[in-house]
Amino acid sequence: MQIRQFTDADWSQVWPIVRDVVRAADTFTYDPTMTAEQSRATWVEQPPGLTVVAVEGDRVIGTAKMGPNRPGPGAHVSTASFMVASGARGRGVGGSLCRFALDWARQQGYAGMQFNAVAESNHAAVALYRRLGFRVVGTVPGAFAHPTRGRVGLHVMYCPFG
Repeated sequence: MQIRQFTDADWSQVWPIVRDVVRAADTFTYDPTMTAEQSRATWVEQPPGLTVVAVEGDRVIGTAKMGPNRPGPGAHVSTASFMVASGARGRGVGGSLCRFALDWARQQGYAGMQFNAVAESNHAAVALYRRLGFRVVGTVPGAFAHPTRGRVGLHVMYCPFG
């Protein structure tokens, strides 16, 4: 598996990944009815951010976006999001993308990385992020309407650098 910068030609393979994850409505707070155009505008970062893809040969198996968490006085803290194709889950793609984002953020001089909305029911992601140095710094009770579990909390997670 290789992780490289997203190119416009990748969108035809990235869109089905984003579409499927968003429509499942069980991990991301994005509107499940987002169109391809809306999704692209949300997912593809402009500088100083970066969007990448994880590829095996010519097949995109995952994608990530990263950049400043907030503008202005909050721009010294980074954020990132990750999506993995359903057929590639459980193979370490998400972990590789997260490690890539952490390395990128450190190289860019960010003070840390913050995730604003990790569904507490997304146990695999929460466990991965904890292994990579994140901690839950707060949970908003009932802030995520999970399609089968009802309202669950959204974690704010943070990994300081240095």
